[in-house]
Amino acid sequence: MSKFHLAFKVKDIESTYHFYHKILNCRVGRKTDNWIDFDFFGHQLSAHVSKNIPTLDFCGNVDNISVPIPHFGCIVNNENFKKIKLNFIENNIHFIIKPQTRYQGKMSEQQTMFVLDFSNNPIEFKSFQNNEYVFETDN
Repeated sequence: MSKFHLAFKVKDIESTYHFYHKILNCRVGRKTDNWIDFDFFGHQLSAHVSKNIPTLDFCGNVDNISVPIPHFGCIVNNENFKKIKLNFIENNIHFIIKPQTRYQGKMSEQQTMFVLDFSNNPIEFKSFQNNEYVFETDN
């Protein structure tokens, strides 16, 4: 499987370290005063300090729910989804879209939830009922 790399803007290294390492348990990679890398569930995130964090735009409409665009996230198994959700609850992280089941009873049935990191970046976590159907349509 190929790994992806995503570079994105954050307001500071300290709060970013706390969110991704302490709350999400992502391993820390290289780090300077201006950027930090994380092992984000097997993929590389590079958080770069910026004074120009974009405002949220809930222009996406998925299953009649407005979702922030752009966003990034990860597809995890059901066990990890539950652990991540519990970590968010225990750390008082607000869900901008609460954990829920989307497309119930269909091939693409999935658990999903959205949070903001401490720099206001929207992140989605999802877990499919059956990972074989991640790219399938429900026709």
